[in-house]
Amino acid sequence: MKGFEFVFLAIGSVLGAFLRYKITESPLLFNTLPVNVLIVNILGAFILGIFIIISEQWNLDGRYSLLAAVGFCGSLTTMSSFALDSSNLLDNQHYAALAVNIITNIGLSIGALIAGKSIMSAVVNG
Repeated sequence: MKGFEFVFLAIGSVLGAFLRYKITESPLLFNTLPVNVLIVNILGAFILGIFIIISEQWNLDGRYSLLAAVGFCGSLTTMSSFALDSSNLLDNQHYAALAVNIITNIGLSIGALIAGKSIMSAVVNG
């Protein structure tokens, strides 16, 4: 049983890491604000919100949580890159961009998770 759990986690992790790599391989900047990490964090939170509702509605086995929530979303989103981007903005004294980076990554990720849950709840509950 543990072998299958590892396989689900590994598949999700590889897919999430690959998508994060593809999205972040070419840096996107809005003035001094790095947006690649923001994109992956919002996208991952949105997908997680959708998955939460699907998992509850369909009573999914815990292995699917390892695949989608822990593996895929965990590898797609990136707290360490968010922290590094924030630290670089601080080091370069871009205080306004630092504040925007923190607020948008946290606020929009929470908003995306709630939106994903809300949209999927509306779809499932018709």
